[in-house]
Amino acid sequence: MNFLKTFFTTLGVIFFLTLLTGAYLYIADPFELKPLIKTLIGQPTKQVSDTKVESGTTDKNTLLSPEQEKAAEALGIDPAVLPSKITPAMEQCFYEKLGTQRANEIKAGAEPTATDYFKARACL
Repeated sequence: MNFLKTFFTTLGVIFFLTLLTGAYLYIADPFELKPLIKTLIGQPTKQVSDTKVESGTTDKNTLLSPEQEKAAEALGIDPAVLPSKITPAMEQCFYEKLGTQRANEIKAGAEPTATDYFKARACL
């Protein structure tokens, strides 16, 4: 009987600590996942301001190349919700988060990876 009491008390403590950890992660959001989740859940399905390109595809963001738009869509990001103008502060943030070499590669038209997005999402 003493074993069962100890066993269930231990399980209760583990459950309580799990609840506390979950509450902390939800409230404090140390990994900045709330904006990502809100973006994924609340993405608009169609933008009125989309412009047509000669190839028949839709240009959702004027700053992104078609390859970069495809890469963003593959990550589950709607290119239309990304900023269409990069401010100097945003550019400096990209260089700080991604490094000079990688930021220059993306600026030149390289496809951003999921890692790039997660590193630089605070800049957007």
